[in-house]
Amino acid sequence: MKHWFSDLRSFNRDPLKFFLTQAESAIDPLVRLHLGPKPVWLVTDPDLVRHLLKADEILVDKGRFVSKLRPVVGQSTLTLNGEENRKRRAVLHSVFAKGVAQRFVPEMSAAIREAAVSASRQSDVSAHALTAPLALRMICIAMFGKDVLSRGDERAIVEAVRLVEADLADDLFRVLPLPPWKAAARRRKRELARRMIDAVVARVRARAASSTAVGALIALGLSDVEIRDEIVTMLLAGHHTTGSAAAWIMYYLGTVPGLAEELAAEAEASSDDAGELRPEILPRASKSLAFVREVLRLYPSAHWFSRDVRTDITVRNIPLKSGDALIFCPWQLHRDEHYWVNPDKFDLTRNFTGKAYLPFGAGPRVCIGMGLANLELQLLALEMAAAFSITIKSAVPAPLPTPSVTLIPPDIQLSLKVREPRERSIVLPREPMPVRAAS
Repeated sequence: MKHWFSDLRSFNRDPLKFFLTQAESAIDPLVRLHLGPKPVWLVTDPDLVRHLLKADEILVDKGRFVSKLRPVVGQSTLTLNGEENRKRRAVLHSVFAKGVAQRFVPEMSAAIREAAVSASRQSDVSAHALTAPLALRMICIAMFGKDVLSRGDERAIVEAVRLVEADLADDLFRVLPLPPWKAAARRRKRELARRMIDAVVARVRARAASSTAVGALIALGLSDVEIRDEIVTMLLAGHHTTGSAAAWIMYYLGTVPGLAEELAAEAEASSDDAGELRPEILPRASKSLAFVREVLRLYPSAHWFSRDVRTDITVRNIPLKSGDALIFCPWQLHRDEHYWVNPDKFDLTRNFTGKAYLPFGAGPRVCIGMGLANLELQLLALEMAAAFSITIKSAVPAPLPTPSVTLIPPDIQLSLKVREPRERSIVLPREPMPVRAAS
């Protein structure tokens, strides 16, 4: 009989392999994981995953793993339950919706071209060092308006994430307390990250137009602290997940033969006479949409997420107690051979409407930024393919990502070169800001 911690070593050694192994050997759709004294269940059946994610919050809702994010994001839609969560989600959904964000396609496209031209003036650049601040820039354009963040603000947010992410991941399944000196060092890092974030949030509030997300939150009657928590969530969760997926967009553009040329043709067909992408055509740009969906299938930024059982229930003849944790793992579902042919293979001909495709979750608490994230990644794919050639300088195939709170891409080194202009015109920025390559 397994003891409480018998799975902890395997999980800590390689969480991605651990989830796959547990699912492959499963007999029941709920697999008991021994990661501590409290029961944790991996849900491996996609029908059951969707059922539980849509369950009434009286039965299943956010729980102890999500609450461990509060030292960074506070009391926001990411961590709140109940009526307060629904109220804020409704307001933010109206701002985050893809159709609304499409108004900012010209500004987001210009930001992509500016960052890419800067990168093209260097011999090598890290894909993630390019895409993380770029994703932050694009979400700020859509949420707060153009030029709300300075380049220094962007660097501060990226550095703040770097300071706290590994510690947050370690805290999620930590059972024994840290030694006092390590706990003190961790608190100092979090305090430094929080001060950096607070300074940026103050500037966002001061510069953002009243018609943006900030104005919507103010109109909702939230306190200064509550608004701060929501802005932090948007800045951290929004840019970090999309920035990680965007690094893989760059990787496949540089490694899949013919892909960039096909997307360049689609970009040309989706552009006006001035070479600008037309927002109303993007939902029908099938090649770039499939590209984004396949990248998110292979590398879902939220590679696992959790809910807690709120009241004793029986699921598939398995009794669950109040306080039990449920783990849903898109990484595992997206690689399940029962639902995907050759699941590790990059393939744009797949059907992404199946029940085992869950890069943004499902149900009433599906990721608010889903539409915006898809749009950002689609724009990146089209703009890069149309105007730049990408050469991957690091290992091919790339090593696996690092599982943390999100999936962190490996150090993918690449070089960018501006293509000779064809029919599509390219408006280059006058004074591009440099993108710092990873050391």
